[in-house]
Amino acid sequence: MGNRFICMTKKDGRENASKSKRMAGGRSQRKMQAEEELLHRQALSMAIHQHQLSQRFEGSMSRRIGGSTSSRRRNLPNDIDPFSNAKQLPDFLENLKTKRIVLIHGEGFGAWCWYKTIALLEESGLVPTALDLTGSGIDLTDTNRVTTLEDYSKPLIEFLQNLPEDEKVILVGHSSGGACISYTLEHFSKKISKAVFLCATMVSDGQRPFDAFAEELGSSELFMQEAKFLIYGNGKDNSPTGFMFEKQQLKGLYFNQSPAKDVALAMVSMRPIPLGPIMEKLSLSPENYGTGRRFFIQTLDDHALSPDVQEKLVRENPPEGVFKIKGSDHCPFFSKPQSLHKVLLEIAQIP
Repeated sequence: MGNRFICMTKKDGRENASKSKRMAGGRSQRKMQAEEELLHRQALSMAIHQHQLSQRFEGSMSRRIGGSTSSRRRNLPNDIDPFSNAKQLPDFLENLKTKRIVLIHGEGFGAWCWYKTIALLEESGLVPTALDLTGSGIDLTDTNRVTTLEDYSKPLIEFLQNLPEDEKVILVGHSSGGACISYTLEHFSKKISKAVFLCATMVSDGQRPFDAFAEELGSSELFMQEAKFLIYGNGKDNSPTGFMFEKQQLKGLYFNQSPAKDVALAMVSMRPIPLGPIMEKLSLSPENYGTGRRFFIQTLDDHALSPDVQEKLVRENPPEGVFKIKGSDHCPFFSKPQSLHKVLLEIAQIP
């Protein structure tokens, strides 16, 4: 019988090869998207698991936190670390009215950035939930299509809409995620027990989230004219749709105190930042936003939102309480997760 040969012309070969490549390309792209989403989920799960294992051998998790400027600053029950005696944990939890804490990331980040905080809160018996805002984390929405704060906050809005009527949450917003917290305070104030602004854009009525960063980045006009990291998703003839800092800029602005491994995680996980939401003026009323219980956590070694700017935000829009974390950069969930965790526990206990 011998070997069997199939003969074809060069033209037939090129056409079949081109068709095969197109089909393979479509399948490959879909496969890559599915694999990327699975990879991010697995990475977050493994990171949380490894962090939980490591904490068993680190002894006390308490770290020194700078003095609070709040008159309502409270110590933990009996001045103890809640992890130092497991038998005291039920009593500690029993006094908390709200155990669910919703974590909202800042610009470019995703739910993945909270993995250390999630692990610590879960170990203390609380119920943390970290959300990916639209176009962030593993949400595959094109960031160039996210043009309003409402669009950007949609996952948080839907989460609050689906809460049982008698349930409230503590919202924690990092950096520009503070604008999402302000937006939902205005529209869902009855669902929010406390709002925590973590080195965040806690702006006043009529201000934009960008205004909080203006001293570091310059005026919005200058930023739009000179920024080399702007993204023009609709073409150069139209307004920019987003921006993304270069890696070295990110490291200097955000991660000046963070561990190298966590910086590496951030470098491969961060997404472009939609420009529309941070340039939108917030409309905040005394009846809704004004009745919310707000707390601010300052990070004292922050290069992206300097301590002076954070102090100005607090002075111009006073919250109920202010806490300070020493030695923390703009990402305290990387550099000072235990300190952040302890502050969140203290805020959760305030009656």
